[in-house]
Amino acid sequence: MSDAEWTAVRPLLPMPAWLRGRGGQPEAHCHRAMLDAIRYQVDNGTKWRAMPADFPPWDRVYAFFRRWRDHGLVREFHDRLRGKVREKAGREPEPSAGVIDSQSVKADAVVGADSRGFDGGKLINGRKRHVVVDTLGLLLGVMVTSADIGDRAAAHVLLARVAAAYHRLALVWADGGYTGRLVEYSLTVLALVLAIVKRSDDMRGFVVLPERWIVERFFAHLMRSRRLVRDFERSTTSAEAMVYWSATMLMTRRFARPRPSRA
Repeated sequence: MSDAEWTAVRPLLPMPAWLRGRGGQPEAHCHRAMLDAIRYQVDNGTKWRAMPADFPPWDRVYAFFRRWRDHGLVREFHDRLRGKVREKAGREPEPSAGVIDSQSVKADAVVGADSRGFDGGKLINGRKRHVVVDTLGLLLGVMVTSADIGDRAAAHVLLARVAAAYHRLALVWADGGYTGRLVEYSLTVLALVLAIVKRSDDMRGFVVLPERWIVERFFAHLMRSRRLVRDFERSTTSAEAMVYWSATMLMTRRFARPRPSRA
């Protein structure tokens, strides 16, 4: 992180237990060094044991990653940062509209058969990332499943999580793969309007569809993180944590970017 990024995000970091009088010992390495090490891991896709010597020992970095994953600290940090980025853009901290979609990616050999599958539509053997983003393309929720899980089945769970976390959320755009009973379920159970944006039958070639391009841009950002080009994580919880870390990298750059002059 640059100095400007660190200055912006430092107040948003979860406070360690020992600073809150809840016991434990002070950490041996500062949070900036740990965050930089994990960001390097996500951005460059190296093995944990191949962590450069400039960073803390790899096992300490992995322990930090695992602790933040298991206790939900990476999502807490991510959500705080997203609220600040939205406020800087002149939006409410909590969104009222979003976009849902999925992305199938090949799985590495370390991914077990219990969490991988074959996506017949994309012809990919691996996992599928189901995400909901807001209208700025910032992540609201992610769920990683085997690639053979249908979009509608995963959306039942993911939309319920997102609706419970963001009470202002009232509208979600989706593609034609989310039609059917899911639309009625979203309206009657979750109080969400699921608006289907379909591609016209007479369209040829690449066409930018309203609202749906926002989530496609988010997927393009994930593909810039080498750790996410394939799914290298042994567990789906680690895969979801990697998506959150990649999203925080996108937001710290936005948050620390100086506002354009109106002169």
